[in-house]
Amino acid sequence: KFNTYKERRQFIRNSLGKILDNLESQKAYPSDKNTTCVIKALDLEYIQNEWNKALDRRGADPEAAITSARSLLESVCKYILEKNNVTYDEKSDLPKLYNLAAKSLNLSPSQHTEGIFKEILNGCFSVVSGLGALRNKLGDAHGKNIKYIKPSQRHAQLAVNLAGATATFLLETIEKNISNED
Repeated sequence: KFNTYKERRQFIRNSLGKILDNLESQKAYPSDKNTTCVIKALDLEYIQNEWNKALDRRGADPEAAITSARSLLESVCKYILEKNNVTYDEKSDLPKLYNLAAKSLNLSPSQHTEGIFKEILNGCFSVVSGLGALRNKLGDAHGKNIKYIKPSQRHAQLAVNLAGATATFLLETIEKNISNED
């Protein structure tokens, strides 16, 4: 029916264009629903508020979304530390809070001997540390200099999605640990 791939692509685009445009313009991602469900199930309104802010800002305000993504992780780490009765300094930076929370959940790389688990858990720490640094450099929490370049929407999407996945993993882990104690 078609002589060239270009004609085929054009036919598909004409036939499915509205559907494809709608799918591509959606602001939700599959992981959003999972993270939302986990946070709602725990009835943690202040954490839900941080997550909602990150989602709402992701498309329209990348700087604020990056800041909210980092704040989400900070709130989750503090929740875990408080649930596990671990004292922490309110002035601690995000990597320090994450390190304490991970240790309290047995998720610190130093607590494992299996190479692949150490590698993944080190990667989680790198993600958290990177999100903290990204917020300092590209978020809206600090003043800007003349050379400042605004982050793009894809940077905000990456930050929010990584923060959401990390928060989900941490919250599911603490809930599993709590249910195993019963």
